Amino acid sequence: MSAIAATIAGSDSGGGAGIQADLKTFSALGVYGASVVTAITAQNTQGVTAIHDVPAHMIGAQIDAVFCDLAVNAVKIGMLSVPVAIATVAAGLERWRQTHIVLDPVMIATSGDRLLAPEAIEVLKRELIPRALVVTPNLHEAAALTGMPLAQNEDEMRAQAEKLLAIGAKAVLIKGGHAQSADATDLLVTPSAVARFTAQKIDTANTHGTGCTLSSAIAAGLAKGLRLAEAVADAKAYVTQAIAAADELDIGRGHGPVHHFHAWW
Repeated sequence: MSAIAATIAGSDSGGGAGIQADLKTFSALGVYGASVVTAITAQNTQGVTAIHDVPAHMIGAQIDAVFCDLAVNAVKIGMLSVPVAIATVAAGLERWRQTHIVLDPVMIATSGDRLLAPEAIEVLKRELIPRALVVTPNLHEAAALTGMPLAQNEDEMRAQAEKLLAIGAKAVLIKGGHAQSADATDLLVTPSAVARFTAQKIDTANTHGTGCTLSSAIAAGLAKGLRLAEAVADAKAYVTQAIAAADELDIGRGHGPVHHFHAWW
């Protein structure tokens, strides 16, 4: 059977992040992608100028349409900007008994624009974090979710991941790409182990969509039957290569996208 992954996320009209990045990633990694659009953004490489939230009933209808027909092997969740969208997605995942869930708690775009309403954070923690197989916050998102200062080292990263485990997460991949260091080190923390994934940082401004791409690459690996640690390792390698090739593209006047199809173009 074909490996199928579904993305539940916002649309990026500039094509570098969100639903568009997820579907590109699925395709590049040999997985068929389905989608549930939760929000429409007017967005390009320079920023977000408008957000329109898809009505909850339409989010639910998309979920039912996808999961009643397609044998989905893994789900990636991205931008959910308001509490009603989070509750609708949580109910849909429960209804269709999905367990291979990668939750990317998208809060702020690469441009600095806020994508998650402050009042939605507690709902996200209560409704979706306990349902996810793995949660993939960056340092800023982990600090916001835990109410702790921005992690300055791997010990603090691990402490924040463990706090997310305590509120119900099964595993946490806390991403260190924003840290002031030569390497981008991510920690995969579970109740029983910690795995470390490191890659040298690449000097480029074209990093739009890296978080979306990493989480959807993990979902692609899970859809193909990989174990979580294997899926994370493969996803880290793919994203690193996509960033390394990003300057081969000439897209927009701001933070350009990573090169999802670096192995093909």
